[in-house]
Amino acid sequence: MKKFYNLSKVTNKKLIGDKIWQLNPVTDSHHRFTQSKAWPNDAIVIIRFNHSTTIMSQSFSSSFYAYLSKLRWIKRWGLKRNAHDENVMEHSWEVAVIAHALALIKNRYFDGDLDANAIATAALYHDASEVITGDLPTPIKYHSPSILKAYKQIEQQAELELLNLLPDALQTDYQALLIHSQLPEEHSNIIKAADRIAAYLKCQAELKAGNGEFEIAEQRIAEQIKNTQQPEVRFFMQTFVPSCGLALDDLIPRN
Repeated sequence: MKKFYNLSKVTNKKLIGDKIWQLNPVTDSHHRFTQSKAWPNDAIVIIRFNHSTTIMSQSFSSSFYAYLSKLRWIKRWGLKRNAHDENVMEHSWEVAVIAHALALIKNRYFDGDLDANAIATAALYHDASEVITGDLPTPIKYHSPSILKAYKQIEQQAELELLNLLPDALQTDYQALLIHSQLPEEHSNIIKAADRIAAYLKCQAELKAGNGEFEIAEQRIAEQIKNTQQPEVRFFMQTFVPSCGLALDDLIPRN
């Protein structure tokens, strides 16, 4: 049960962090305060200054975004030599913009009714649990049913660990973003397709850089995309992908 502290008619006092500070009139400064009282960490403090009301809730400190910031250090494609290193943070952005485009394409050209913004947001978090688990290379993940089952269990636990880092009032909002099983199937299918396209583009970039280690992966992913039943994926591949391998000089129109 949270305690409410109602400080009516408070004068010369200011709330900083979880403490009420008394203004020191002797210094004639609004920047120097002496401590008046400290409140419990779970207190909700209601303060009124000159007919205005401020409600401040003291909750636990969350390391959720500190965890997310570490995604930039999680390298993808760990069992391959990379000409261009790719981390999970930049990969998540690429998947999000592709997923957003796929959803819009489906809506505009193929009678879809998808929330493109919700899909893009979920795509930003689609690999968030890897800040705990790391990025397990696909050949290892699918090497055997027992490895895949074990990894899925670890992944689910990592998703819950991240969710529990958030304040209680925000967990419902983030649940569908962090817990894969809570994501609507149509949204999940779009994000998986975007993930596959991003992997294909990565393989293409590596091959263009002369890195033959990605040749088999490129062939496998290209075959999966070719056999897709999603028309929005075929549209994206035909419309946007051919120019992705061009240098900036080739993209800029010449007079």
